[in-house]
Amino acid sequence: MNLVDVHCHLNHEKFNEDRDKVVERAKKAGVKVIITSGVNVPTNREVLELTKKYDIVKCTLGIYPIDALNIKIDALDEVGLARQAEPFDVDKELEFIKSKKDEIMGIGECGMDFKYLKDYEKQQKETFQKCIDCAEKIKKPIIVHTRSAELECVEMLESSKLKKVILHSFGGRKSVIRRAADNGWSFSVPAVIARLQHFETLVSLVNINQLLTETDAPWLSPVKFERNEPANIIWSIRKIAEVKKFNEQETADSIFLNYQRMFG
Repeated sequence: MNLVDVHCHLNHEKFNEDRDKVVERAKKAGVKVIITSGVNVPTNREVLELTKKYDIVKCTLGIYPIDALNIKIDALDEVGLARQAEPFDVDKELEFIKSKKDEIMGIGECGMDFKYLKDYEKQQKETFQKCIDCAEKIKKPIIVHTRSAELECVEMLESSKLKKVILHSFGGRKSVIRRAADNGWSFSVPAVIARLQHFETLVSLVNINQLLTETDAPWLSPVKFERNEPANIIWSIRKIAEVKKFNEQETADSIFLNYQRMFG
């Protein structure tokens, strides 16, 4: 079975003690490609290095909406959702990303987050627009973070020329899911679908040709309180197959073909 994890954070410190074993487990599970995403200056460089170390690892470079604000968010520290970075210049980092266009699969993780940062909507829109412009310029797919800002992200993307859009762990309501799907964009389905009904609903609404699989590891584990890892992609495949009434092999083949079309 050919599996693909189009979005994770293999560089995260939670993998520091056993990263080699994590990659080996992914290979044994049938994962042929792991795309690990940078989110700021240090992580963009870390994921580039991982592509040199592991044959199945590829990367995207991004600017996480929280890190781009260059402020400390205590609420995020408490739940472990973001790695706070040192202040950095967004424009300078985007120039670095452009310089690496031949080494990367796309732009991301980028987008907007209004769950914790609604008061910074204007600044987030400015940064996201710069990321969209960057993806347009280097002609690469974009992986978008949309937490509690699903509609606003969709509206901005609709004003762009981008065709290859991946909405990562998309939490939008049904009408917004349909709107994004009608635009021809793709949705990466996390392994946590095994215990979150919302993603089953998303899968039921979206054509199989617009679905991809992700883990967002080390987060969004299909098993509560456990660290997530790329080998868990099989959980996404199983649930997508169940919802779509396909067998697992057909589902895996379709999604791997979607990956090849997206990043080809």
